[in-house]
Amino acid sequence: MANFTLEDVRQRTYKARDAWWTVMLVDPLAARLVRFTANRTNVTPNQLTVGALILGLGAGACFAVATWPYLLLGALLYHLSFTLDCMDGKIARLKGTGSVFGAWLDYIFDRVRVLACAIALMGGQYAATGNVAYVWTAVAVVFLDMLRYMDALEIYKVRSQMRNKLQATRAQAQELELAVRRAGNGPDGEVGEDLRSAEGALRPDPEADMEDQVVGDHPNVALQAEFNQRFPWYARIRNALLRGRIRPHLISGIEFQMGVFIVAPVAAAVVSGAIIPVTVLSGVGMMAFELVIIYKFWLSSRDYSRSLAKLERKIAGYREQLPAEHEQRQATVGSAG
Repeated sequence: MANFTLEDVRQRTYKARDAWWTVMLVDPLAARLVRFTANRTNVTPNQLTVGALILGLGAGACFAVATWPYLLLGALLYHLSFTLDCMDGKIARLKGTGSVFGAWLDYIFDRVRVLACAIALMGGQYAATGNVAYVWTAVAVVFLDMLRYMDALEIYKVRSQMRNKLQATRAQAQELELAVRRAGNGPDGEVGEDLRSAEGALRPDPEADMEDQVVGDHPNVALQAEFNQRFPWYARIRNALLRGRIRPHLISGIEFQMGVFIVAPVAAAVVSGAIIPVTVLSGVGMMAFELVIIYKFWLSSRDYSRSLAKLERKIAGYREQLPAEHEQRQATVGSAG
C-alpha cells in the first residue's frame, strides 16, 4: 500500500485557488478521506465519481419527499456527494491516475446531479404546496447551471485560441526581426516590447480560465493590466483571499449549487417557503460575479486586439524592409510545409 501523508495530499491536490465553500467546508474532510482511500484501498477516481452521483440521486429522493426531516437529510447527502466529487480529482492528481474519460464522466455526472436534484427539490415542493413558482424555479436553476458552465467553457476556448494566435504571430515576428537585423535594415529589439505587451494582454485569469494548478506548483498569477488600472483595490482583496487559497469569485457555480441544494433545504426545514428566496439570492449572486468575469474578459480582448494589431503593423513594416528574395524563399518554404 502507498504511504501518502496529509501534507502530500495538500501540496499535490489542493488547488492554488478554489471556491471558499470547498476550502472551508470540504477540503478539511476530503483531504483526510483521500489519504485513507489512497493508502488503504484501490478505489479509483471513476468509482468515486459514480459514488458521488449515487449520493446525489439519494439527495434528490429525499428532496422529493418535501418534509423537513428529509430536506435536512437531502442537504447532508448532497454535501457528502460533493465531497466525493472533490475526492475523485484529488485521488487522480495524487496517484497520477486521471484520464480524459474520467474528466468527461465527472462533468456529465455533475450536470445530471444538478438536473435531478433541481427537479426533485422543486417538484417535491410543488407537489406539497401546489405553487407553480417552484416549477419555474427548477427551470431557472437548470438554466443558470447550464449558462455558467457553457460560459466558462467558451471563455476558456476563446482565450486558448487567442494565445495560440499570439504564439504564431510571435514566431513570425521574431523570424522577420532576425532577417531585418541580418540585412542591416533596422534597429535591434524593436519588436520585443510589442511582443511583451501582446502576451501581457492574456495573462492567466483563474476566475475565467479553467486552470487546475495545485498548491505545490507555486503559481505566479497576474490579472489583466487594464482591469488592474481601473480597479487598483482589487489586487489587495485578491491577494488577501489568495493567502487562504480562496478565489475572488466568491459566488461561483459551486456556491450556487450549495445555496440551492444545501442552504435552501436547511432554511426551508426551519422556515416554510424559504427555498425560493434563498435560490433567487444564490442565482443573483452567481450572475453578478459572472458579469464581472465577462467584463474582465472583454477588457482582456480589447488589450489583445490592440496589442496584436500593433504587432502586425510592425511585421508588415519589417516585410517592406526585406529583400524580395526573402519573401519568395518564405513562400517556397511555406508551400513545401
